Amino acid sequence: MAEITPARDEISHPKDIHQLTDNERQVFDYLLKPDDLYDSSGVYWADLPLSKRAKFVSSNDAKETKRELRTIGSMMKADPLSPVAWYFRNMVIPGAGLGLEGYVLFSIGNVKPMFQAVWPSCWKDTTTCNQQWIFAIDYLEIIGIIVGQILVGVLGDWIGRRWGLIQDAVIMLLGLVMLTASWGTTLNGWVICYAWSLFFYGIGVGGEYPMTATAGMENAVGSGKISTKEDRLHRGRKVTSAFLMQGWGQFFNQVLLILLLLIFHHGSGNPPYSAVAVQWTYRISFAIPAVGTLWLVYYRAYKMKAASRQLNAAKRRTHITGYDTQSLRLTIKHFGPRLLATAGTWYANDVFFYGNKLFQSEFISVLSPNTDSVTTNWLWNLCNVGVSLCGYYLASFMIDNKLYGRKWMQMIGFFADFLLFVIPAFHYAYYSSLPHVHSFQAMYFLSSFFNQFGPNCVTFLIAAEVYPTPIRATAHGFSAACGKLGALTAAILYNYIDTQTKFYVVPWFGLAGMLLTWLFLPDTTGLDLKEQERRWSYIRAGKESEYHGIAIHPKHLSLWERMRGIGKNYNSELDYKQKIEELRGEWETSMQKKQQEKDKEGRPDEEDYDDAWTDDVHSFFQRTRGNTLPSQKTMGEEIINEKEKKSGDESGASLE
Repeated sequence: MAEITPARDEISHPKDIHQLTDNERQVFDYLLKPDDLYDSSGVYWADLPLSKRAKFVSSNDAKETKRELRTIGSMMKADPLSPVAWYFRNMVIPGAGLGLEGYVLFSIGNVKPMFQAVWPSCWKDTTTCNQQWIFAIDYLEIIGIIVGQILVGVLGDWIGRRWGLIQDAVIMLLGLVMLTASWGTTLNGWVICYAWSLFFYGIGVGGEYPMTATAGMENAVGSGKISTKEDRLHRGRKVTSAFLMQGWGQFFNQVLLILLLLIFHHGSGNPPYSAVAVQWTYRISFAIPAVGTLWLVYYRAYKMKAASRQLNAAKRRTHITGYDTQSLRLTIKHFGPRLLATAGTWYANDVFFYGNKLFQSEFISVLSPNTDSVTTNWLWNLCNVGVSLCGYYLASFMIDNKLYGRKWMQMIGFFADFLLFVIPAFHYAYYSSLPHVHSFQAMYFLSSFFNQFGPNCVTFLIAAEVYPTPIRATAHGFSAACGKLGALTAAILYNYIDTQTKFYVVPWFGLAGMLLTWLFLPDTTGLDLKEQERRWSYIRAGKESEYHGIAIHPKHLSLWERMRGIGKNYNSELDYKQKIEELRGEWETSMQKKQQEKDKEGRPDEEDYDDAWTDDVHSFFQRTRGNTLPSQKTMGEEIINEKEKKSGDESGASLE
């Protein structure tokens, strides 16, 4: 259930429910108790005993897998390439922005060894260039991303997802032009130009995080009153499949850099490198994604006109035209611990993400002690990206599994990374020696795998999923910005401590991330997101205690929320009656609108009428229409009345 007018002050008369015919009950069960969430007896999957729950989940997953395989088979019979076209349309294009930014940001670290090899006095010894500006390249890039995450997150909730997406693409396009054309009369002048170009590009990159996550999730949920099975079973997969394009961006960047260096360096990847070869290599490596970003601007401007549909619908229901500051206040009040979880775990994850590179530099120095070739690093990078992609894809396949899902995936990922860093930290000399360096390599690749098959994918998803629509982009942007503060912490800290100390420091962020997840993060695996929006409508109306639905089921609450007693009002029977009365309110409203349109000889807005109103639903509501107390008002009507009484204060709730 979702986007339905919330419950009334009173539950409908009990006799209404008893008056249901068998056909009517079947229709309401179909609408309100879908078979992928409820068993044949109408019991919610999370209320089943563990053995029955495992059987129910496994059975549903098996049926869904068979259905998808049959669909793929039918598509291939009609057109062998149609599954590929479907994948590009539903997975690649929504994540194109993240793929492009993954390409560019990965390139920054990859081209730096080339610069150090050709201009060591500037990039390595810093005798001809200011050392602070060399350090500032990393700092300004991260700061630009943080600015973009917060700024575009707010703008995305204010002016809409579509304009946020277009703005990001335009900023990234201009940033790539600046990076490709960056120059200076001296080497230090070029470094300064390069650093500020990265800052500008970073603003667009930062905005991609909240915009891609929220737009992708809201597009997955759909716009009808009743959610679909695709929404409920594959929402996480759809969002993480877009996110994993970041990994493909890194992969293609590494491949293209190797090819470009071979082309411009006479077919060799070994030093010495000429300044001309390096200039061509790095500038063309930035020019190529600029073409893709130009296409992205066009696509978002002309093909994603419905990206803000969910946000606009939420604003219409609450009569908000600008930024919903009331929702921001309520989110901080009711979901403050969730902010701590999403922001804190993202911070811990980014320290790990940055720290993963520690392994690589150490085992390369042991395996290839005298190499000066940048291609050695690049080839190992390529291997690591391949391992990471395996983690990305496995996360996308498992993230909606009700027996594993988001929370377990993040906790196990954090704990695995903790172990994989803490073991070499206290046996550093042993594992970094030549006889045992392959064990060191294995831990490096496993840490990359569990970072993707764990916190890196999950933090991106849940930072949008656990918050209501009106404030979703802001909360996601804030959480992502805290994550980049983790990257900034690592970038600064690693400049002042030796490698052994780095290995002592990094593991504890994994342990902290696991504890934050365990204590403060709710598990939204298997939760209908529209049910969460339904709970939000109660909170916004000041009637949180009157909500009895599955969004406050203990399974979908954090340990902290359970300790505070938030789930005490969960009652499936009361909730079923409330949902029927909410449908009644929607039905009555639609009937009134339909009659008004008919009286005006107009045509009803098809968006207000959907297939929820079947003949059996009509029959039941018509027959029991007189059983609803006249004094009962829908919560939506109460919100309107309250706003009319407080019209003088409306500007406080809506920042025009």
